[in-house]
Amino acid sequence: MTSIQQNIEQITSQIEAAQQKCGRSRETVQLLAVSKTKPNEAILEAAQAGQRAFGENYVQEGANKVAHFSEHHPELDLEWHFIGPIQSNKSRHVAENFAWVHTIDRSKIAQRLNDQRPAGSEPIQVLMQVNTSGEQSKSGLNEDEIFELAELISSLPNLTLRGLMSIPANVTDYASQLSAFTQLAELKEKLAQRYPEQKIDTLSMGMSGDMEAAIEAGTTMVRIGTAIFGARDYSNKA
Repeated sequence: MTSIQQNIEQITSQIEAAQQKCGRSRETVQLLAVSKTKPNEAILEAAQAGQRAFGENYVQEGANKVAHFSEHHPELDLEWHFIGPIQSNKSRHVAENFAWVHTIDRSKIAQRLNDQRPAGSEPIQVLMQVNTSGEQSKSGLNEDEIFELAELISSLPNLTLRGLMSIPANVTDYASQLSAFTQLAELKEKLAQRYPEQKIDTLSMGMSGDMEAAIEAGTTMVRIGTAIFGARDYSNKA
């Protein structure tokens, strides 16, 4: 049985190989370890292997983990990303606990996160979720909505707009994957040109099955869970 450390080393090698293949510099792609449903012990093992950024999908579960590591392992200085859907009645927990939020697709949520961020805290680094596939079942903004929401976020003092995130259609052929990711990368560049005062430098796209295409298209953050931690147990999600 491979260890979490070995899994992280393997994924890191794959990221570096993909960067080299398409002529990108090393360390331009961050590995976000998706730790949803995983116990604190598994996260600690990953952290001890050098992983610092973790992504959570469920508000209460994620808030509990943030509290645990803040209390018991503050020296690790972990960076917590919220990558799941946000309900209005749970936005305060997100605002109070997470450094990054990847899934903003409504002005109401952006405003609530801004208003509920504790005084004295650093601004939340936020990404807008884009629906690149056009599937009605998927959350996310279309191109026109992106710029409308960006206008609001750029005016909110407790949010810093950093870029875009997507969960594309589950397709296996490389060309289709690359096309969807390239579309998002082009949108990010348009956004950066329109808001030069913002630090719009982040694309959160790419998972285990489409990571290479995402890296070729320009992703700066890949979200990897099962390949690091193994199969998930959803019986205790909150």
